[in-house]
Amino acid sequence: MSTGTNLLGGPPPTHLPAVPEVDAALAAGTDPDAVAAAHPAASLPWALLAERALAAGQTITAYAFARTGYHRGLDALRRAGWRGHGPVPWAHEPNRGFLRALAVLQQAAQAIGEEEEAVRCTTFLNDCDPAAARELLPS
Repeated sequence: MSTGTNLLGGPPPTHLPAVPEVDAALAAGTDPDAVAAAHPAASLPWALLAERALAAGQTITAYAFARTGYHRGLDALRRAGWRGHGPVPWAHEPNRGFLRALAVLQQAAQAIGEEEEAVRCTTFLNDCDPAAARELLPS
């Protein structure tokens, strides 16, 4: 079953708009620090910074970057018509920055023992798209 199919009459999937300037800068190899500074409303550079910090063992820094990307993504989702629930498909590439930030937030929260936040993030990611949770969260 695809996440774009709405069998229960709930809200339609939310598809964030592409941010071509961000995609082009990252594809050209621009450091996510510079991309986040130039485009602070975009979730993807914040998610990349969070992933990099988490991989380097900088959990608090990862948490902060992920929280920023998450909140910027919530703002974008609301502007796109999202009303606090409903699918945010992983298959739609522009949604991935938000979903990746949410996944790193979950992992960083887990690492610092913030269990309620980690559970909330896991649930939210699964509610957005179970495929995102499978792809992004460690098993």
